[in-house]
Amino acid sequence: MNLATNYLGLELANPIVPSASPMTLSVDSLRQLEAAGAAAVVLPSLFEEQIEHEAMAVHAALNFGTDMSAESTDGYFPEMDDYNTGAGDYLDRLRTAKEALSIPVIASLNGSSAGGWTLYARIIEEAGADALELNIYLIAADAERGSAQVEEEYLHLVEAVRKSVSIPLSVKVGPYFSSTANMANRLVSAGADGLVLFNRFYQPDIDLDTLTVVPNLVLSTSDEMRLVLRWMALLHGRIDASLAATTGVHSAEDVLKLILAGADVTMMGSALLKYGPELITTILSEMIDWLTAREYMSLDQARGSLSQESSPDPSAFERSNYMHALVEYASKR
Repeated sequence: MNLATNYLGLELANPIVPSASPMTLSVDSLRQLEAAGAAAVVLPSLFEEQIEHEAMAVHAALNFGTDMSAESTDGYFPEMDDYNTGAGDYLDRLRTAKEALSIPVIASLNGSSAGGWTLYARIIEEAGADALELNIYLIAADAERGSAQVEEEYLHLVEAVRKSVSIPLSVKVGPYFSSTANMANRLVSAGADGLVLFNRFYQPDIDLDTLTVVPNLVLSTSDEMRLVLRWMALLHGRIDASLAATTGVHSAEDVLKLILAGADVTMMGSALLKYGPELITTILSEMIDWLTAREYMSLDQARGSLSQESSPDPSAFERSNYMHALVEYASKR
């Protein structure tokens, strides 16, 4: 069975790609993931806050004492852009991963503004990343900013990073756009080679004892895959870019459904944290069994066969299926 797929122009042995998580943090776990059958890996993100913190610290150090002499008002050192500063640990981890693995290594940047992203995108490319994933984590909480402004921020960020690097660029976004399909097309036009659907925004909680807002990390379940499934099916064949499915991918069944809907790859995080790298081997084996039993010759043959574009009932992914689901549920009670 040929499980090969193409993602961002990268030829992969299969569609299983561990997403950015603690599982892709250490070289040991990366080797285990590759041995289990992972076709590529996404490293944990370099966060915008890390870039800003380190840049500010270096800026302060370089300008220390410049107000003590008229000859030093512009600082004692060249501009920051002349230095390969900040995020050294991340770059070391990237280089080490590239040396240790034979599969593609995708770097990740997490943030909400251009900031130092363009600089670090170039540095990440120079460090050997096979591709770059922009994990845009933007919460549109300002009531004075309309949807058009928010969308322009996304597009500006993608355009800026695209101009900075030549390696493949994917964009990981959330589902909260007024017109997701339109925004998907605009992101591709701005320079994205692929889209990762969807970013799972972690929701805060309130501690009733301390009356404070606290972080709350809950791993995903397969039920959350349905939203991704719908939009994968709606976008397949309608945008000129690779499509990666993430959030709620836990089993061979989940992977197969997303491939049938049109995904090029499926990314896993929570499931691997729960069950370990060996889950990949199990999923690949079960996928081969399912595809062989139905006389598929390759994964490409199955991909997108149940997308909206190819479905015998295209309306199933839109509103008409809503009443059917409600009626069917009520009839079982």
